[in-house]
Amino acid sequence: MMEGLLRHCTDMEVEKNYVDSHGQSEVAFAFCHLLGYKLMPRLKAIHTQKLYRPESGMTDAYTNLLHVLKRPINWELIRQQYDQMMKYATALRLGTAETEAILKRFTRNNLKHPTYQALGELGKAVKTIFLCEYLHSEELRREINAGLNVVENWNSANGFIFYGKGGEIATNRMEDQEMAVLSLHLLQNCLVYINTIMFQNVLSEKKWFDLMTPEDLRAVTPLIYTHVNPYGTFRLDMKERIPLEGELA
Repeated sequence: MMEGLLRHCTDMEVEKNYVDSHGQSEVAFAFCHLLGYKLMPRLKAIHTQKLYRPESGMTDAYTNLLHVLKRPINWELIRQQYDQMMKYATALRLGTAETEAILKRFTRNNLKHPTYQALGELGKAVKTIFLCEYLHSEELRREINAGLNVVENWNSANGFIFYGKGGEIATNRMEDQEMAVLSLHLLQNCLVYINTIMFQNVLSEKKWFDLMTPEDLRAVTPLIYTHVNPYGTFRLDMKERIPLEGELA
């Protein structure tokens, strides 16, 4: 999740990152906060989540939440380890160290690492704030679900166009793996390109464009594939151009 967030190789200005339950952790919440992103998970077992008190001695302030409240956040530990946390976050952002190598230091095998403990405390605080917003706002829950549905739809498209051998890379040879993934990327780009041209061709006609509501325009996406038949024999004529592009020109 962190690698894709930091190095997506696009011109996007990422503000939020939608993930499923397994794409989040307290350390992930901490790093995303330090890097200026909002981690937005769709939590499956929401009933098992716990909230952390901002300060000690606040039991009476949240009498309705006693069953889900845990100990207060250790802010002093966060203050002590702040420089170290920022050092690791900066290394992640600049790519001076591999993301996997850095994050391997902050697993349950290093529970006594002071920086790991501080990241856990910061993550608990950020996650508690997120959980309160998540439970309070139906609009936020809908936003996260809709964002993840876009990703799930594209994962389905990948499985659809990468259907050979059950969609699996059945080789240990690095060269063959790279060729398979590059071929998948090429198919993805071609599919998006053709779909975009088709949409432009239709919406360039005023009668169709005028029928579109703001909700319709918001739902337009080139990540569709149900109109594609992946089976059979395809005879390519490299001298022939796509007629849609000529009509738009």
